[in-house]
Amino acid sequence: MNKILDLVSTIIGIIGGAVIVWGVILIVFRLSRLEIKRFKQKSIYRERETLRHQLGSYLLLGFEFLIAADVMRTITHPTLNDMAVLGGIVLIRTVISYFLEREVAEFSPPKKNKN
Repeated sequence: MNKILDLVSTIIGIIGGAVIVWGVILIVFRLSRLEIKRFKQKSIYRERETLRHQLGSYLLLGFEFLIAADVMRTITHPTLNDMAVLGGIVLIRTVISYFLEREVAEFSPPKKNKN
C-alpha cells in the first residue's frame, strides 16, 4: 500500500511541476511577442500585467498539486520530523498562494450584477 501511495504522490508532484513549467513556457512565448510589439513603440503595460497574473494562476495551481503530493508523502511516512517539515512547507506555500491569489483577485475586473 505504501508503494502505491508513494507512486501516487510522485505522480501528483510531477503534475504540479508540469503545471508550473507549462505556465512558464506559455508566458515566456506570450511575453516574447509582447516585447516585439514594444519595440514597435506600442505600450504593453496592461498586457504585461495580464501575463504576470496568468503566471500567478499557474503557480497557484501547481502549488496546490505540490501540497497534495507532500500530504500524500507524509501519509506514507508519518514521523514527527516529516510532519513538522510538511507543516513548514504547507505554511510557506500557503502564504505564497495567499498573496498570489490576492494579487490576481485585485487585478480581475469586478463582476457585474445581473438585475
